[in-house]
Amino acid sequence: MSSELSIQGFKSAAVKSGIRGRDRLDLGLIFSEVPAVAAGVFTTSLVKAAPVLLDMERLADLKARAILVNSGIANACTGQPGISSARKTAAMVAEALSLAEEDVLVASTGVIGEHLEMDCFSRGVPKLVEKLSADGLTSVSLAIMTTDTVPKTAVREFAIAGRKVRIAGLAKGAGMIRPDMATMLCFVLTDGAVAGDFLRSALKSAVDRSFNRITVDGDTSTNDSVLIMANGLAGNEVISQGSGGAELFQGALDDLLTDLALQVVRDGEGATKLVRVEVKGAVSELEARKAAHTVADSKLVKTAFFGEDANWGRIIAALGRSGAAFDPEKVDIFFDGVQMVRDGLGLGKKAEAAATEILRKKEFTVSIDLKAGTASAIYYTCDLSIDYVKINADYRS
Repeated sequence: MSSELSIQGFKSAAVKSGIRGRDRLDLGLIFSEVPAVAAGVFTTSLVKAAPVLLDMERLADLKARAILVNSGIANACTGQPGISSARKTAAMVAEALSLAEEDVLVASTGVIGEHLEMDCFSRGVPKLVEKLSADGLTSVSLAIMTTDTVPKTAVREFAIAGRKVRIAGLAKGAGMIRPDMATMLCFVLTDGAVAGDFLRSALKSAVDRSFNRITVDGDTSTNDSVLIMANGLAGNEVISQGSGGAELFQGALDDLLTDLALQVVRDGEGATKLVRVEVKGAVSELEARKAAHTVADSKLVKTAFFGEDANWGRIIAALGRSGAAFDPEKVDIFFDGVQMVRDGLGLGKKAEAAATEILRKKEFTVSIDLKAGTASAIYYTCDLSIDYVKINADYRS
């Protein structure tokens, strides 16, 4: 996996700095050996962590060379001392790599309200710089995990006028996940040459089609960040809006982030099932998204998935409060290929028994036809299990 993740011109490393004890990787560094174009998409929460605020400021010029990330402490709700700590940790990296401080981005994930321990960074950063290697992204994917049970990585490759372009991504997230991005970090690296304005718009579009279409528990974090750096070493003609490579790049980025987003849902805290909620026949895409989002986020629907209970009444009830416009007497509902509801009415015990068999699968689709128009939308969710409660009842311990 290490060689698959490597992108020319980028080096990475992770170390055990002591933030999370002696035996866990908890500090990672990603470094571009040459100047890179960069962009970010961040949490929509009014409560934003110090690293988010700092990165939003620094990405105004669409440039970056390094990302320093820690797990264990979110550095959120820490006031001016938190901002100061974020700047200090970035300065350590800048000094060690002979970079301008403004070229270093930071990210954190973990417990809200606790302050970063500077000693961990003063010990850890020199070790990170010493360990930087072309195949270090795998270790970074491990260092950013909190309640994740598996690391989440993906790679895509395509060619523009004979020039091979690679994109690699890594993400973390398992709980506090909803379609505003969630307690989630994602870092994307590419050797493609991409114009800054296009990179920013392409990232925003890809996030909207991927991380903003998932939910685990309906909660949004203070630290959501998706960061991308493009160093241009593939030697392709610069990709800009309307250029020949724009569609190829957007498609590859969409596909990469969707892959990572689905890995997040599959690894949802306590999750046992991945469910695709598809709404079609809506008046508009916005109406379709309202309906799909509400069904995917419903705790009653999600607990029914966990219990393998084909309770379609919970689905149509969620639709009714979604704000989407439709006639309840025209709605059809399917579990994979099994129709449960036709024109708002259940199809009886035989259909329910067949649908129950579908619910026993690890992955399945709930299809809803509102018969009100031609628009559609898809969201991804998981079931809500007893283990989710256990995990979050003692998260800080």
